[in-house]
Amino acid sequence: MKLLVSSLFGQAIKAATVGAALMLSISAGHAQSSSPFAGFDGAWSGNGTVALSDGTTERIRCKADYKVNGSGLGLKQSLHCASDSYKFDLSSDVTSQGDRISGNWSEASRNIFGNLQGTAGGGQIEVFVEANGFAANLTLRTSGNRQTVQISSKGEIRGVNITMVKS
Repeated sequence: MKLLVSSLFGQAIKAATVGAALMLSISAGHAQSSSPFAGFDGAWSGNGTVALSDGTTERIRCKADYKVNGSGLGLKQSLHCASDSYKFDLSSDVTSQGDRISGNWSEASRNIFGNLQGTAGGGQIEVFVEANGFAANLTLRTSGNRQTVQISSKGEIRGVNITMVKS
């Protein structure tokens, strides 16, 4: 009888341990997927096109780096792109409250900076960025290891379309 109780107790402990491990992994997966920036973290590279205000369109090569903070509610982004005659270096620091995001951005080669606001979730970020004399819409879509970036404005850059893959 004592051996049976000991054996049942041992099996109960094993079952509880497996159950706890499953619950932790499910909770961790849920916490990560509930982050508005889930799927963005890491290094990305690819190419696309940039349309300039003079009507020309050029091929562009880009590299991006995204760092999601430990809570999953903050994102730092750097996006470096260059074509044969054009380049830009865009950085942003964004925080979220629910699906609403806000933050700051800068473009180093032109020494401009401003604010951004918009929404994030489900592998997509949509923001309106603005600075003194400049405004643009920026959309990032991530699915697995593929990401698209679209920028549209009425300034020197009229449109950017980039497709990147995670390194």
